[in-house]
Amino acid sequence: MVSEKIREHLLRDKFAESLGIELLELREGYAKCSMIVRDAMLNAHKIAHGAAIFTLADFAFAAACNSYGQVAVALEVKINFLDAVKSGTRLIGEASEEAVTKRIGLYHLTVRDEGGKLIASAQATAYRKQEWFGGRGQ
Repeated sequence: MVSEKIREHLLRDKFAESLGIELLELREGYAKCSMIVRDAMLNAHKIAHGAAIFTLADFAFAAACNSYGQVAVALEVKINFLDAVKSGTRLIGEASEEAVTKRIGLYHLTVRDEGGKLIASAQATAYRKQEWFGGRGQ
């Protein structure tokens, strides 16, 4: 179970907050969040900018890999964009832990629209530092 202290710490992400990203669910090794695509997030083709979609996936990843209260940072994220979305679309980002060791975590990330259509899929690797902000190590 993830403590309220850990959840509150993760919600201090000012960039995610500025995009309206909401943390819907948080468990150890798993996170689910949402974001509504706004006009300011569109590229020249009037579809969601890849950076906006990536940020939603990345926030879910950050929440999942930091859910133990141990500081974890991204080493690598590889994302595949599979479909375009327009302004007003609500996106759901999920991150699930696939494997974890003392120092490394491997995660699968997805971004889907509300209808469940896969918009982007990613694999991410986190480095788990020997620093804690809450949870088991304190």
